[in-house]
Amino acid sequence: MTTATPTRPRERDAFESDIDRVRAALGAGTRPSRPSVISQSFTFGWRALLKIKHVPEQLGDVTMFPIMFVLMFTYLFGGALAGSVTEYLQFLLPGILVQTVVMITMYTGHTLNKEIQRGTFDRTRTLPIWQPTVFIGALLGDAARYTMASTVILTLGLILGFRPDGGLPGMVLGTLLLLVFCFCFSWIWTALGLIMRSPEALMGASMMIIFPVTFVSNIFVDPSTMPGWLQPIVEWNPVSLLATAVRGIMAGDAPMFEVMWVLAASVVLISVFAPVTSYIYRRK
Repeated sequence: MTTATPTRPRERDAFESDIDRVRAALGAGTRPSRPSVISQSFTFGWRALLKIKHVPEQLGDVTMFPIMFVLMFTYLFGGALAGSVTEYLQFLLPGILVQTVVMITMYTGHTLNKEIQRGTFDRTRTLPIWQPTVFIGALLGDAARYTMASTVILTLGLILGFRPDGGLPGMVLGTLLLLVFCFCFSWIWTALGLIMRSPEALMGASMMIIFPVTFVSNIFVDPSTMPGWLQPIVEWNPVSLLATAVRGIMAGDAPMFEVMWVLAASVVLISVFAPVTSYIYRRK
């Protein structure tokens, strides 16, 4: 009959020796400094752009969609509404720019909801970072997509004959105002992306909001041509105020009321929905 020699003390000594070596290796170097909030935000923004690199089909809504809208509405309605395609284009293009970028914002919540379903956000919550940078970075990546869409629309407009009186400075300032508003407006979809149970449900809810707001506006026609009961609804539509501000800046005559309203609305949107999003994220 044989007896086994206990080896547990030897295993324990070897394990402790390995731990000591690991500690010595980790303590030998200088610990890297913690990344700043700005660095964290741009890292997640770059991550959002890398998705486009690997799935370039995502650029369809910022390239083909704007081109289709500009060509369709300009040549279908230009002659009937303004008597001239070129004349109608001067009125239409800033409105189409607003409509396209505002509609693209709803994909922010859709992408976020998909990542939640895949478990990606469960992993990011374990990182030693300031958690709101996850959303800020994602929105910065989306802001790059908004800029792409704006560039496509304005370039096509110039090719077709769009000549705003404000020139290039007016076009740049009008686009910047639109991008600021849409960045803040995207926080609404970010909050909904955390609440909705599926990307499909979120897209359905987004369409129910975006389509009436963008089409019942002054994007396509002057409200003075509409029935009297509809005119005040259209004139006080937030998208109408945004379109009027962008249109006026590009025309070289910025309407101060509409511009100030857009800036104030942007501050209110981000002040309300950014904390709400963070609260839902922490409690989800």
